[in-house]
Amino acid sequence: MGFDGMVAFVTGAARGQGRNHAVRLAREGADIIALDLCAPVQGAPYDMATRADLDETIRLVQAEGRQIVASEADVRDSAAVAKAVAAGVERFGRLDVVVANAGIAGSYPVEDLTDEIWRDMIDINLTGVWNTVKASVPHLRAGGRGGSIVLISSIAGLKGLPNNVHYAAAKHGVLGVMRSLANELGPEGIRVNAVLPTNVETRMLLNDAIYKLFLPDEAQPTREQVEPLLHGMHALDVPFVQPDDVSNAVLFLAGTQSRYVTGITMPIDAGALVK
Repeated sequence: MGFDGMVAFVTGAARGQGRNHAVRLAREGADIIALDLCAPVQGAPYDMATRADLDETIRLVQAEGRQIVASEADVRDSAAVAKAVAAGVERFGRLDVVVANAGIAGSYPVEDLTDEIWRDMIDINLTGVWNTVKASVPHLRAGGRGGSIVLISSIAGLKGLPNNVHYAAAKHGVLGVMRSLANELGPEGIRVNAVLPTNVETRMLLNDAIYKLFLPDEAQPTREQVEPLLHGMHALDVPFVQPDDVSNAVLFLAGTQSRYVTGITMPIDAGALVK
């Protein structure tokens, strides 16, 4: 599974799953091109990552003995994404792996889902994935070695979740991007796959807005009150999975062990899709 001499581009890398993917890839030998917005987003009812978070990702990657080029950039801005990945390729001379991870969450019933919230979700979680791939493909092609693109979707890419129509629409769309590009880029040895996590123990899940969604009649619901309800989403008796569980799938799909795997959806869902 080693990535010695390879370079990986990870979006949403300042915190949570993105940081974990970057650090795990670095541990296996990859140098990292990292990107994160590091600013608030209206449609996300929880705090976003900060520059300090991105600096911590830089520290953790360097602690693994690898190099990193990190940028503050918005995946909604195609020019900014292209600039960020180009800066990394200029530094390292190649690109081998792309992990389109940047995304937001937020649960709203239909009557509360404003045009702005809908637009933020689609622009970040779907168009942002497209911008990431579009900026990366020329560099993968230039290397002439093929490559691996891993798109982070969700169980909401294959099933509808109440109060999450905008999120499910975006994550379904990610799978359309993945399946189309797997066919388009396959002849050049560029594989495209998607990982579909269930709840993951990160800030995106563990926040007051999610707690209130599950326990709307409680004045100030807590994590401890909500965790038993999260168990009910899964066939396995767990409330959520860990970032490492998702990174295990990312590393498999990014590496040579999956050299003939393309166009698949890989759920890391504790059985949520069979419930």
